[in-house]
Parts: sequence; structure tokens; C-alpha cells
Amino acid sequence: MLELPDFSPLAITQVSSKLGKQHYDSLDQLIVVLPQRPSDAVFRSLPQGAQLAALHGRSKDKRDLRISTRLNNARATRVTLATLAGGAAFGTLTWARKLVAEACAEHPAKLGVLAAGLEEAERERALLALVAAAEAAAFELPTFKTGRKPRPPRLRSLQILAAVPRLDLAAARAAALGNNIARWFTALPPNELTAGAYRDAARRLAKAYSLEAEFLGEEKLKRLGAGAFLAVAQGSEDRDAGILRLKHRPKGAAVELALVGKGIVFDTGGTNLKPFKSMLDMHIDMQGSAVALGAGIALAALEVPFAFDVWMAIAENRLSARAYKSQDVVRALNGTTVQVIHTDAEGRMVLADTLALAARENPALIIDYATLTGSCVAALTERYSGVFSNRSAAHAVLVEAGAACGERVWPFPLDEDFDEALKSEVADVKQCAADGQGDHILAARFLARFVPQTIPWVHVDLSAGQHKGGLAHVPTEITGFGVRLTLELLCRQAGSPRELAGRFKA
Repeated sequence: MLELPDFSPLAITQVSSKLGKQHYDSLDQLIVVLPQRPSDAVFRSLPQGAQLAALHGRSKDKRDLRISTRLNNARATRVTLATLAGGAAFGTLTWARKLVAEACAEHPAKLGVLAAGLEEAERERALLALVAAAEAAAFELPTFKTGRKPRPPRLRSLQILAAVPRLDLAAARAAALGNNIARWFTALPPNELTAGAYRDAARRLAKAYSLEAEFLGEEKLKRLGAGAFLAVAQGSEDRDAGILRLKHRPKGAAVELALVGKGIVFDTGGTNLKPFKSMLDMHIDMQGSAVALGAGIALAALEVPFAFDVWMAIAENRLSARAYKSQDVVRALNGTTVQVIHTDAEGRMVLADTLALAARENPALIIDYATLTGSCVAALTERYSGVFSNRSAAHAVLVEAGAACGERVWPFPLDEDFDEALKSEVADVKQCAADGQGDHILAARFLARFVPQTIPWVHVDLSAGQHKGGLAHVPTEITGFGVRLTLELLCRQAGSPRELAGRFKA
């Protein structure tokens, strides 16, 4: 049984009392954010302000300031003066990640942040970015190292000094919780995160946030006719694949939202076996389901008033005598027959049946997440994720939400004429095209068959789910991309999935 960590290990306090020496003395590190031209009054408001003013005066570049000194107190508290990066959320979060990384290089247990002399909107922007970066840095991804060498302490406490007015941290903390969940599950090795272990751990986590759980195993999926999902699962020796459904039902409300995630816990490519280097990271091919889980837990933590489901398509794509193969024809849950072309296009197969199941509840909106195609990475790199929708008006909303939250997305077309590449002589549709051209678009076009046109739908191809050196505020290569975007869409761009779907009308 997987032992779940504390997904919110960072204690955050807001100190509204007047700044004094005792505040500095309680900290290992302090980050002070200043305007580009701070007045003398700003420094006079800070303990040991003369020392900090002198440090600031020696700096040549005031526009991109990041300089440090140590105070002459017993703790030798390290203070870093910084100016706020301007502009978009992504740049601000990246600035915050670098600042927090510098502070954490000395393994502080207690970090303070202070914004002095900024306008209120800028103060809030700086502090929320630093909170997001500190939450991500404080959380430790799974490690299995042994040895006697003691591990350095991790950041455990964040103090927001001069917190007047106090920040509303509910959304920021929920986003961090969901992102930590997504990253932790994604980072687990495949012998630890088997399909069965994943299902069990997700159910236990869901229970802690009052989500109901229902598991549809292979026998139930056979009765439902989920042939696309079962084609992928049949190659595994273990019969533990299935679709996990988590439910949030405030006051028995009807379902407004379905979050659907690809949960391939290891992807060999199947009969069309991947080459060695392409298989090295295939334990993270379940990241879409981890993002759906993290986003669902975050929404539950916020106690949103609308009902939603999280659908996790959990399976392995293995090579065996039973594995599905090219030119198999299978029947999906909605009756569509699919001609298999390439067994490494398994993600769209498991998502097809899962989307069809989610659509049966007739939600106001469906969002799915998947590390689905290499062609989306080729198109966007690992800095943006691709988005698709059966509502063209959704594109502007999605781009705006991505820019606002720092998880940047770019829309791709979903026109009907792309179906020409998926025409089959023996079935209703080909699973993919043999040449791979525009595969991210064809994959989305394939998935669109399993969502009725009456239901607004967004597909997120997680090309930014992994980025060397981290991305925005996240310091790890596994980014957990998608949780912040979901909360931005559902809690800031709109008050409910139904309202958001209304904004998607063409």
C-alpha cells in the first residue's frame, strides 16, 4: 500500500503587527520585494533599514534587483532584496521560483516574505507568486535513496510580514495542494504505482476530501462494451485495470463538470514497441489522470457548490502475447468501431471510452487531460500545452485563463476535414494516421467522436507536463501542469462549469 505524504507541508502565517527586530530574528531567510525606486521612507519602515538602504544603493541595476546580505543578529538572517518582475503571470511566477530557489539553497526551515512600498495590486501579485513558489519548493517528490548521510532540512514555515491587508490564500493553497498531488503521483516509479496501487491510493485520498469513489473493473467494462479501453488493458498480466470515478455531490446536485484523465501507469508502446530512450519516462504517462485527480481534490478543498466527477482511465500498455495489435478492429463503448493502426496510440483508446462514460451523465462541461502526443511537444515545445475544443469561442477564454494563471496554452483547429486522414475501409474510424502528420490534431478529432456535440468539451494535450529545470513557479521537471489552469477557469473566469460553458458559445 502506498503511504500518502502530507501534500500541504508548508505552514503559512500572516503577521499583521508592526515590523520589529523579533520578526527578523525568527527567520532563517527573508525576501524583501521593493519597487524599482523605493523611497527613503520604505527603508525607514524596515528593521535595520539603514543597512538595507546601503545595500540597495550599491546595486547598479535597480530594474532587475536581486542582492543579498546577512543581518547582524544571532541567527545571521539572510535578506534578499528584489524588485518585482513586471508583466504576465508566467514571468512573475518564474521570478518567484528563482528567488525561492536561491533562499532554499541554504536549506532554511523558516522563510519570510515582505513587500514594502508597492501598490496594493503589485503587492498581492508578488506575494501570491512567492507563496506558490514556496509551496512547490517545500513539497518533496518521492525518493527511494538509502544511506547514512542525513538529508538537509526542507522549508517548513512561511511568514508573510506586514500582512495588511491580509491575503486570501484559499485558492492559492488549493492550487498548490492539487499541483503537489499531481506531481507526486506522476513521479512514482511504475513498480510502485501499479494500476491497483494507484486506484487504492486515489480512493483513500478522495475519501479524505469527502469524495465518493466507484471503480469500474474489467468485468463491468466488458458488460458496458468498453472495447477500446479493454483492447489496451488486455496486454497486461495483472487484471487490475479499470476506470475510477470520484464524485463530489453537494446537496445531491446534478453533475455540472467531468474531469477526465489518461492514466497509463506504464507505456511500452505495446506491440509497436517504443525504443529505449522513448520508454525511459513512460511511467509519467499517467500524468493526465493525476492532474484530473489533483484538480478534483483542489475543488473539493475549496468546497465548490457545484457537483463534479473525476474519471481516471487507469491501465498499462504492455507487450505480451495477449496485447492488441495493428489492424485489430474493436468496438468502443458508444458503439463506434475503431481500426487499430498503431498500438502506441493507446491514450486516445482509453480516453475514448472514458469520455463516452462521462458524457452519459450529461454534464455542462467536460475537460480531459493527457500526455497524448509527441507532435504537440514538437509544435509548442514543453513550455505551452495544447488545447482543443468543440466550441471555437472557447479558444480565447482558454488562452486568457492560461495567461492569467501562468499555465500557458495554445489552441489548435478541430475542423471536420481532418477526418479525411482517419477514414477507414473496414471500421467507422481509424485510431490514428500511419504517417503521424498533425497527430495532436487527429487525436483530438478522434476523441471528439466520443463526446456529443451538445456538451462543451476541452481537451488538454499536456506538452508542458514535463520541462527540464521546472516551469513557472514549479522547480521540478514534472510540472503538474493543468491544476492551476482548471481552477482559473472554474473559480476566476467563471463561477461554475455551467457559466463557463456559456462563455464557450460560438
